[in-house]
This record gives sequence, structure tokens and C-alpha cells, in this order.
Amino acid sequence: MYKAFIVEDELVVREGLREKVSWEEANFTLCGEASDGELALSLIEELRPDLIITDVRMPFMDGLEMSRIVRKILPTTKIVVISGYDDFEYAKQAIGVQATDYLLKPVGASDLMAVLHRVRE
Repeated sequence: MYKAFIVEDELVVREGLREKVSWEEANFTLCGEASDGELALSLIEELRPDLIITDVRMPFMDGLEMSRIVRKILPTTKIVVISGYDDFEYAKQAIGVQATDYLLKPVGASDLMAVLHRVRE
């Protein structure tokens, strides 16, 4: 099984991602979660997930800055960026950190499952 980690400041969104997605069906286990990039970094270093699903805008450290750091310490980890903002600048920055995908909120379970299957392949 592959390991996934969620970084999302909105509790309702984080819970939705955790509860509404059939992680095991996609051959993933949810190994952890955090409410911002700063809290996530030490956990990510310790848990070494294969996939990180991160929001763009969060307090303390946003998902893009966290992704830049993760790229240096875990270069093969896949990153999926989710955002409530349909902003080309965010998408461009996600490309810059070699994000595997960029999804707009609200993220549906079927959309995320499709991404998980692509990441797994």
C-alpha cells in the first residue's frame, strides 16, 4: 500500500477527504494529516508519504511553500494541490513544484479517486 498525507486548514474539508474517499480501494493508506504546512513538515519527514494532498492557502506556511521544501527532502513524493481559488498564478506555481495534479474545491470523492488511481499507476 502507498501512503497518503493531507494538509488542509479547513477541518470540514480535511474530514471530507479522510472519510469520503475509499483509500484502501485505491491501494492507499492515510498515514497522517495536518492543518498547515509548518505542522506538516516534521510529520512528512517522519512518515515519508508517497502522496501529499495539500491546500494552497493556509496560515503559517502555505501549501506551495511547503511543497518546495518537500521537493528537496522527498523528491519522488507526488503532490496534489487543491484550491478554492481558480487563479492561474496558483496553478503556475503548482507546476513549478512539479505537482501531479491541481484540483479546485469542492473536491469530489470521484475526482480524488481518479487522481489516486493515476498517481498509483
